[in-house]
Amino acid sequence: MFKKILIANRGEIACRVAATARRMGVKTVAVYSEADAAARHVQACDEAVLIGGPAPKDSYLQWQRILDAAKATGAQAVHPGYGFLSENEEFAQACADAGLVFIGPPPAAIQAMGLKAESKRLMEQAGVPLVPGYHGADQDPALLKREAQRIGFPVLIKASAGGGGKGMRAVYSAEEFDAALASCKREAINSFGDDAVLIERYVQRPRHIEIQVFGDAHGACVYLFERDCSVQRRHQKVLEEAPAPGMTEARRREMGEAAVAAAKAVGYQGAGTVEFIAEQDGRFYFMEMNTRLQVEHPVTEAITGLDLVEWQLRVAAGEPLPLRQHELRMQGHAIEARICAENPEAGFLPATGRLDVARWPAHVSFTRGDVRLDAGVGEGDEISPYYDSMVAKLIVWGETREQALARLDAALRDTHIVGLQTNVAFLRRCAATRSFAQADLDTALIEREKAALFGQPGLPLAVAAAAVVAHTLAEEATGEGADPWSRRDGWRMFGASTRRFDLALDGAHHEVLLARHHQGGMALTVAGEAMLFALKSDGLESHELLLGSGLAQSRVRVRTYKRGEQVAVFADAGSALLTEVDVIAHAGEGGAEGGRLTAPMPGKLVAFLAQPGDAVSQGQPLAVMEAMKMEHTISAPRDGVVAELLFAVGDQVGDGAELLKLQPAAQA
Repeated sequence: MFKKILIANRGEIACRVAATARRMGVKTVAVYSEADAAARHVQACDEAVLIGGPAPKDSYLQWQRILDAAKATGAQAVHPGYGFLSENEEFAQACADAGLVFIGPPPAAIQAMGLKAESKRLMEQAGVPLVPGYHGADQDPALLKREAQRIGFPVLIKASAGGGGKGMRAVYSAEEFDAALASCKREAINSFGDDAVLIERYVQRPRHIEIQVFGDAHGACVYLFERDCSVQRRHQKVLEEAPAPGMTEARRREMGEAAVAAAKAVGYQGAGTVEFIAEQDGRFYFMEMNTRLQVEHPVTEAITGLDLVEWQLRVAAGEPLPLRQHELRMQGHAIEARICAENPEAGFLPATGRLDVARWPAHVSFTRGDVRLDAGVGEGDEISPYYDSMVAKLIVWGETREQALARLDAALRDTHIVGLQTNVAFLRRCAATRSFAQADLDTALIEREKAALFGQPGLPLAVAAAAVVAHTLAEEATGEGADPWSRRDGWRMFGASTRRFDLALDGAHHEVLLARHHQGGMALTVAGEAMLFALKSDGLESHELLLGSGLAQSRVRVRTYKRGEQVAVFADAGSALLTEVDVIAHAGEGGAEGGRLTAPMPGKLVAFLAQPGDAVSQGQPLAVMEAMKMEHTISAPRDGVVAELLFAVGDQVGDGAELLKLQPAAQA
């Protein structure tokens, strides 16, 4: 076994590898960018080496610096994690040339499976089922369009060197093809340095099912069952589970054996995933092979009881696979939810900022257990625009799928993140949809269930307002002394005192009145409705509220977190973010400017789709930005004429920066 390995990655996967290596008695070296100097993975390793600036191209993609760090620290092997250089055959070969073990497949296997067109040819020779499509080297746009028409719309354009949903578009008509192809090629060249694409028939109501495979240097190869990753947005996974619901033993064996055949066709070693697109009737087709460990590998670990990172280290050290196919067993059901910094209501727009609060379920484990968390960040850390938007992975296990679903709901309910937008509430709604709960799965589940997923009301205003009042009262009580003159509860000898709270929720202003009777009772008036109000606070953050009138009283447990004027409220029924407005402090402030075309997040300006003097209509795409490795289109908010472009293509722009000026047509 190795004495020391270097982890050529960041985030939760680097933390995970460091934890497994420590348990095995192997020392670890972290590499980090200037943006990650205080990152968790740096703290998790025994040593750390700075390798460059914040952008991946200046640090985590600089493989020569990584090799130099490995040599300088005496590492014997390099673990690539996933993303960055994990599927780069040149890096794998460079490791070998430098006398380092690459903890992954041979360079030839990465190369064979890395180009989708070449991998399709190999799979066809190996007898693995393929989706009808065009995988040729001729990339003439006119030819690609003719091939799409031959295959028949809808088709899927996919970056040949791609992965993670980047450089991928579904196209439903010939009229959409040219623009979609151009966007795919732009995204592919930016992400992978290669703009080649392939065209495939877009399977209707497909399920995305993948098989975990493992090979060793002695010719053995096994499959560790399957994962269903059908719940996706922008072709990126949201919820993953193992085993796949409705999978028969015969189909599992058929898919597993096909995956092993695919791996053996390229002499595969180490951990890999063979991904299939599956029809609702069970027919399946090879899609691609990811020549690395997958983000969703914890659900396989949960049902098998195995540590796949330990398997990686042992196989890379030349040991045979720990188990043979007939020795592998699975038990129960596991589901993983990817917690991301993003706004689902705004097309899953990535978010950046500080994790002012990051509280996880009380019984969470950071290694294994019924509720597990894989995270590379924690409270107080920053989510920057330089890397992907994933904050953490929440993994639950149950004896049955129903038990796992219940644990997932409870775990998401108890996950409280404040400081930036996340998809936690969306994940909870997604897992509760009829389609997911009943395992009616396909890659269009989010679109099909959009009525239940988007535009849903949050925590009721009365509960949210009462929680803010409770937090304020608890906060004030901490400053009270033993004498009655220091009390701040508005006590009166006779009658009642009334106090006003000005709250803002979802852009709307609400006046809330708290009335205190001289005998100690309280009443709350919210949106003109009066109700009895009682509370019991356990510190500043935990409160038990009693709301209602007569027999219609309800008891609600809430947690509150206040940062400045903002108060985040979490309860079983949902969450809300309110602003407790100091009216005096904000007196005289004007309204916000409207109609400006601004950057919705920090990122790089990729393209302007209109020029000064162009007349544009509402909803017309005007600019394209790239942030967190994805493209985002900024559209015209109204009809008008482009007056001025304020940046150049390629510029890095900040959050809220005005990109261009749009005038009403009458002023042009």
